[in-house]
Amino acid sequence: MNNLDTQGIGQRLHQALLERQAVAPLTDSNPEMTLAQAYQVQLAMIQPRLDAGERVVGKKIGVTSKVVMDMLGVDQPDFGHLLSDMLYANGASIALNSLIAPKAEGEIAFVLKDDLRGPGITVADVLRATAYVMPCFEIVDSRIRDWRIRIQDTVADNASAGAFVLGEQCVDPRDVDLACVGMTLEKNGEVVATGAGAAALGHPANAVAWLANTLGQLGIGLKKGEVILSGSLAAMVPVQAGDQLRISLGGIGSASVQFV
Repeated sequence: MNNLDTQGIGQRLHQALLERQAVAPLTDSNPEMTLAQAYQVQLAMIQPRLDAGERVVGKKIGVTSKVVMDMLGVDQPDFGHLLSDMLYANGASIALNSLIAPKAEGEIAFVLKDDLRGPGITVADVLRATAYVMPCFEIVDSRIRDWRIRIQDTVADNASAGAFVLGEQCVDPRDVDLACVGMTLEKNGEVVATGAGAAALGHPANAVAWLANTLGQLGIGLKKGEVILSGSLAAMVPVQAGDQLRISLGGIGSASVQFV
């Protein structure tokens, strides 16, 4: 494996986050960066936040659609860590100057009632271990300039995690066909995106199972109480100050957020 200063790159990304100043694509100066090294950078990036008192409250799964996989030249999703300061309540106002280049995604969030540890986790295991699902906005943000990312760039940048907003409804995942859940995303009262649960690896629980099995290979499990964002159900929607967004998920509920 090539010699790479993963700690130094992680600290650089953390500084970019603090200063709200994007950096050039990491793969421009480190073209041989591997995915394994990118995940090491990710851990180095979030460590200062943990040292400052934030907590890991869950995980986010990204690159769950074939279109995005093809764009990034990969055949599997990626994941990042959700930290306590990223969580906003339904209807929250998010300051645009706290982010760099935010985009909103409509997703289904899973909240676990039991630990999940791969390998061998199935969709049925995921559903049994889930307390409830919730409507969710993920606000992705890139510390990489102009979103010029390869898969290693976004993984290193904590899978482009910015913030997330959970709705107020909690639904037993066995009471709804998650693959067929329809999503409507409105911006300022106009429908700008639609999708369905099947957009996330064919079924949102497939995405959670992939995560549990991938982490299981590293000796890491998903924990009771964690929030797992299962992947975007439609294209990302750019946002700017004054925008009001609302997501509706059939059989699950709605969530809203505004940017100021």
